[in-house]
Amino acid sequence: MLVHPQFDPIALSFGPLAVRWYGLMYLVAFAAFYTLGRRRIQQRPTAGWSLEQLDDLLFWGVLGVVLGGRLGQVLFYEPGYYFANPGEILAVWKGGMSFHGGFLGVLVAMAWWGRKNGKSFFTVTDFIAPLVPLGLAAGRIGNFINGELWGRVADVGLPWAMVFPQVDGQPRHPSQLYQAGLEGLALFALLWFYSAKPRPTGAVSGVFLIGYGAFRFIAEFFREPDAGIFGHSYAISMGQWLSLPMVLIGVFFLLRARRQP
Repeated sequence: MLVHPQFDPIALSFGPLAVRWYGLMYLVAFAAFYTLGRRRIQQRPTAGWSLEQLDDLLFWGVLGVVLGGRLGQVLFYEPGYYFANPGEILAVWKGGMSFHGGFLGVLVAMAWWGRKNGKSFFTVTDFIAPLVPLGLAAGRIGNFINGELWGRVADVGLPWAMVFPQVDGQPRHPSQLYQAGLEGLALFALLWFYSAKPRPTGAVSGVFLIGYGAFRFIAEFFREPDAGIFGHSYAISMGQWLSLPMVLIGVFFLLRARRQP
């Protein structure tokens, strides 16, 4: 049976200054976004995107991810704890970021940026959707390094079942790695190849919503459920409640896009 390595959450320290693995994974995510964005612009020089616009998108995207992700964690998953300890709300370096909150934060930032720069909302989201999943994979690897968001109890015969000593001595699914593979690598491959050819406006965004929602819904069956605002439930987790609307909205967007040239 495997045992979680219990990594030191601090990757580097310079006196009182500590650089955590969780923060480094966010830097990896933003670097992946920028690198893939440059490549997509070079592949389609006539698509109407510039490197200066990519720089702007990255700045506003970072702001949306951090603010939205933290507020989502506070409101969706741990409202009781953070309302009792309001000083912890700003302590993002300790971890605790909600994807769904970060996703909403990015949507708001992209809508504002698109309106300011004369690009439609779906033109912006279609461009950024394939650039996001590798960053999601990096974030899940950060969760694994921190030993957080562990999986449900697994069959002792599962070859990759893992004991998380900070939880108990039972073998569990390394669900952080499942999510890195599904929401990260698999979703990236799906979106990168789907968006390689011109698609109707909104189609790539729809596929992103369907793909992420479906992969997250599957992965939640192996992850220890969060309590969330609906309480602690093994029937359908908070992550699954939040993913269902994504799939439905994604289907609507995809069908709507297919009626266009």
